[in-house]
Amino acid sequence: MRHTLPEAPQFYVTAPQTCPYLDGKVERKLFTALYGDEARALNDGLSQQGFRRSQNVLYRPSCAGCNACMSARVRVNGFKPSRSQKRILKRNAHVWREIKTPWASEEHYELFRKYLGKRHADGGMAGMDIFEFAAMIEETPVLTRIVEYYEKGADGSDRLIAACLTDVLGDGLSLVYSFFDPELDTRSLGSFMILDHIEMAREADLPYVYLGFWVPGSRKMAYKAKFRPLEIFRGGHWQELENPHSFESPDHPLDSDPVSEQVAAIHLPDLQGK
Repeated sequence: MRHTLPEAPQFYVTAPQTCPYLDGKVERKLFTALYGDEARALNDGLSQQGFRRSQNVLYRPSCAGCNACMSARVRVNGFKPSRSQKRILKRNAHVWREIKTPWASEEHYELFRKYLGKRHADGGMAGMDIFEFAAMIEETPVLTRIVEYYEKGADGSDRLIAACLTDVLGDGLSLVYSFFDPELDTRSLGSFMILDHIEMAREADLPYVYLGFWVPGSRKMAYKAKFRPLEIFRGGHWQELENPHSFESPDHPLDSDPVSEQVAAIHLPDLQGK
């Protein structure tokens, strides 16, 4: 099914699929293509309305009768690491970052496969080959970087232990996809990368770090609520998440707007003066 706005990108809806976050639920996504000279402005504008990027596609959940998945972003001004987050920073104080053009390497792919094998062996990316992985990293029509994290190995050589594909938006950094050495679980490298991105955003005077979707009731996504102040995109605007443990998401079919109304409510940036 296709939905359009006048003089605007075309919007589509995916077929229903099994939800990867909540048992017994079905997911559906609203999406549009991202390409050409207007890609960066569109990525900025729709990211501010809860969309996420995957290669040359922008999408956000559009599930019938469920509004559990909400885009989340950390407000950099006001963020202070908790005691547990300070311990994570201390455990990884010897790690250093390198920011590079998004080109995939065999070292990236080996770490990615190792990560999937331990953390997401039954996930949708489990069968991804090196060419598909390279496309995920390299096919970007916007300003994107691969942020690498290294430490010294036992033999004294530099060892890649984590990496994050990151979009640079007009108002923040967006973590598109991250992976790390699962054998270093006690180091909390996923949280460490978020903490480091918050610091990078602060240094660049960017107000937000976009973390993807937060899903109340999903153990996979619970960690995001630990980065406060956290804002979620709900009801067409961003609002601070006050108490994630008592948060209730509306789950009645009447609370979900029809797709045509969802599209009509999207505010598009000024694309080439249109």
